[in-house]
Amino acid sequence: MAERQDQDRAIGTGPKAVNETAAGREQRLRQRLESRFAPLLLVIEDESHRHAGHAGAAGGHSHFRVTIVAEAFRGISPVARHRLVYAAVDDLLKTDIHALAIEASPPPAAGGSS
Repeated sequence: MAERQDQDRAIGTGPKAVNETAAGREQRLRQRLESRFAPLLLVIEDESHRHAGHAGAAGGHSHFRVTIVAEAFRGISPVARHRLVYAAVDDLLKTDIHALAIEASPPPAAGGSS
């Protein structure tokens, strides 16, 4: 058993490596969104566990849910907001992320409701 764990660590597989890889994907996603949008709120949830056995999960690609509030989204449609987010992480969608659920909105207007 210990020998198997040593082999897993040496070749970058096993539960620990998978967790580190998932954390790395989430960190890359966070950095990209923070640098592009300077959000007031950014919540990233890894939902990969909900997709175990799914074809996209088999390759190690992750499923994420993003809630982002940024001034960059003010005055544009929800579809346009999604397009901006997808454009910001396009390369990650080709390599690291299998699915991305997005809730993107501007901050509430000052002195009024959103």
